[in-house]
Amino acid sequence: MYSTLLLDISGAVATITLNRPDKRNAISATMMAELQTALDDIEKSHARVAILTGAGTAFCSGMDLEMLAAIAGQSPAENQEDSRRMAKMFRRIWSFPRPTIAAVNGAALAGGCGIATLCDFTLAVPEARFGYTEVKIGFLPALVSVFLIRQIGEKRTRDLLLTGRIMEAEDARAIGLVNEIVAAEKLLTRSRELADLLIAASPASLSRAKRLMTSAAAPAVDHDLERAILENARIRCTPDFKEGLASFLEKRKPVWQGKPE
Repeated sequence: MYSTLLLDISGAVATITLNRPDKRNAISATMMAELQTALDDIEKSHARVAILTGAGTAFCSGMDLEMLAAIAGQSPAENQEDSRRMAKMFRRIWSFPRPTIAAVNGAALAGGCGIATLCDFTLAVPEARFGYTEVKIGFLPALVSVFLIRQIGEKRTRDLLLTGRIMEAEDARAIGLVNEIVAAEKLLTRSRELADLLIAASPASLSRAKRLMTSAAAPAVDHDLERAILENARIRCTPDFKEGLASFLEKRKPVWQGKPE
């Protein structure tokens, strides 16, 4: 049923494993669609907690190279629709009515960092790395900024999004993007222990608590996402994006042509 992920529902715990280890679990259009379908399947099931993790050595390295290359030939309308699909995926994870746990087994970069940190709980191995690296290739972390500024505040968000720096797991924990750092061999065990703690609570209370938090923020989030979708699409038409993408694919330093606006 799924080609980019695995879905296992055992008792009250559902586990989604991003399953493109040869691509470092990079996000493709198919993965975006399948991740939302998997969440739909979990919501229809008896599972009460969802765990997200990655196969292989990475959690999720961001957008797939083939998908990035295709962007260069897209029309403005196609770019806007593509941005909307990504925004829909992020919002679905953020507003999912059952508790979610990200078990980050390795690098979580760009959109992959968004997936990891939009879950209710984020556990990470010491070797995990986090970062929103979009500015380094002339792109814009517009969509994730909507959620990130609400998670860690404006000053820290500016630091991460403007520098594009990659953080170690301990640094991510210090600013609130990671809840716990767990040894690799104990990551899934600890995730299931946390799931058991959540399962012991009232399911009605948990779902209502999540709904209370998301419904309060939803109008502002949706407003900001619409603006971010447009900005995400617009940046793709700039010379710097085309140069950044080409340099990334060609593994060379970019030669920027754009000017501050």
